[in-house]
Amino acid sequence: MTRRRAPRQASEALRVVRDQAAPKTGLAAVQAAWTEALGERLAAVATPVSERAGTLTVECVAGVWAQELDLMQDQLLERLREVLGERAPQALKFRVGRGS
Repeated sequence: MTRRRAPRQASEALRVVRDQAAPKTGLAAVQAAWTEALGERLAAVATPVSERAGTLTVECVAGVWAQELDLMQDQLLERLREVLGERAPQALKFRVGRGS
C-alpha cells in the first residue's frame, strides 16, 4: 500500500512562487514596486533609472519635481522600505530626465 504525502501548505507554495517571480536586481525590484510605494501621481512624474551602491537615481519630468522629491526623500525612502524591506535603496538622487 502506498502512502500519500501530506499536501504542501499553500503559504509555502506561494512563497516559492513569489521568490521565483521576484525581480533579480535591486533596480528591477524598485521599478516593480514604484507605483505602489509612491502612488500614481508621484510615479507619473518620476522614474527610477539606475541604482549604484545603494543610491537610486530617479529621473523627473521637470526640475521643480526633482527639487520637491529631494525634499521628500526621507518620506519616500520610508515608503520604499515598507514595500521592499531590505531591498529598498539607502538614498535617492533626483535629476531632470534627459528627454525633458
